Amino acid sequence: MGRINRIIIVTKMKKLLPLALAALSIFHFQFSTAAAQSLKPRLVVLTDIAPGDIEPDDMESMIRLMSYADRYEIEALIASGGWNSSGRAYPREWVDSIEVTIAAYEKDLPNLARRSAQRRFLSPEAEAGRQSLGYWPSAEYLRSRVALGSLELGMAKIGEGNRSAGSDLIIRLADEEDPRPLWISVWGGGNTLAQAIWQVKQERSEAELKVFLNKLRVYTITDQDVPWGERHSNYAFSSHQWMRREFERDLFFIWDESAWLTQNDLGSRGWNEYAEHIQGHGNLGAIYPKNKWGVEGDTPSFLHVTPNGLNDPSEPGQTGWGGRFEWGPGMDGATNCYTNHTGEAKEISQRYENYFYPATFADFAARMDWAANGKGNRNPEVVISRNDGIEIMRTYLDNVNTDWPLLLDASRSHDPDGDALRYKWWVMPEAGTVTETVTIENATSAKASMYIPAGAAGGTIHVICEVWDDGTPALASYRRFVIEVGEIEERILYEMD
Repeated sequence: MGRINRIIIVTKMKKLLPLALAALSIFHFQFSTAAAQSLKPRLVVLTDIAPGDIEPDDMESMIRLMSYADRYEIEALIASGGWNSSGRAYPREWVDSIEVTIAAYEKDLPNLARRSAQRRFLSPEAEAGRQSLGYWPSAEYLRSRVALGSLELGMAKIGEGNRSAGSDLIIRLADEEDPRPLWISVWGGGNTLAQAIWQVKQERSEAELKVFLNKLRVYTITDQDVPWGERHSNYAFSSHQWMRREFERDLFFIWDESAWLTQNDLGSRGWNEYAEHIQGHGNLGAIYPKNKWGVEGDTPSFLHVTPNGLNDPSEPGQTGWGGRFEWGPGMDGATNCYTNHTGEAKEISQRYENYFYPATFADFAARMDWAANGKGNRNPEVVISRNDGIEIMRTYLDNVNTDWPLLLDASRSHDPDGDALRYKWWVMPEAGTVTETVTIENATSAKASMYIPAGAAGGTIHVICEVWDDGTPALASYRRFVIEVGEIEERILYEMD
């Protein structure tokens, strides 16, 4: 936790004051340390990737991931069983699809690196350490992170004789002295992860197993550790159910049944946009395959982790580019996890998935422009009052007078390409606890004003500052701040420390 700034000012004047100056109340601004925020999120991918002419979905998502290699510390690319290989062992030769993608990335890398003005690579030792946001890893580094995992499906295959380079790599990565969580992005079956957990359970104490599990964050695209024909009828077959059941208290587990379906559907209906703006753009675009069943259904698993100021991925209710999730029973009716397969959770998640889709696609298209041309549009940078960066801002208000507005000031925001900016301030009510309507005036201006409703005492309000540039394509950036509301009173007492 970074240092907490507490600024408390005495005033009875009815005027707008900047949020950063503790307007009208007591504010506690809380941020992670700058050093931690400058690092990429750690990402492990488990994929049942296949050649594009057999099943293009994972190949499409892998190409997209490569175009974002400056945003994630890609710790491992592990090929393993899933629906693509349903009914048989994962063909070892299919791992070559990862190698083909890295080879295309290597050719586009000089162009992509211009987006960050990067001129050289770190040493191999440094690349294997902690990478900062904006750093494009070498192709050699990525090749060193490719491994085979569990080739067979189902919990019955987990155990002695199923150890793999992939399961060993997950254990080694989780054991590293690194404060960041290790995100496991599951595009196929999570069998390799289950094997890693099984190994640690056999070899370590309960306390050591708990430490290992607490380091992990798992995002699964449905449950693919079952044969395709049994996908909705035999969850007991799956190692996913074992992980959710046995380690419910210690393993952070997201089971997505909404974002991947929305991505598949919107991508398929908008395929002409992919054909125009993605296919053929650079060497990565040259190998981007035509869709069959859907488009990039696995992509939400890493979009959820995207460091763009919109959400903390370890808070599943803070909806981001990868959907929204609530704790409750999964589709199997037998285990609990963070999910969105039914009811209000699914309705809310789908609404935001549709809302954010144009922004996520434009973001991808702009990166493919860089891959092809070594130039293109870049995202604006959102600055709230004097606070730049992408970390979630958290503010505590006490003794709030509901008649006095708070000034929301993003006027110091700027665009690296000099593009004009447009603003949208809005409240994400589902992420907070205040049920009353929060009024924001001048919500499409750089400076807006917000009123705290009378019934907000003891609640939280999530405010999003969404900023678009007018480049081609237009790109969005975000900043979230969470307001914790204390007492609602007429008189405001202040102190400074």
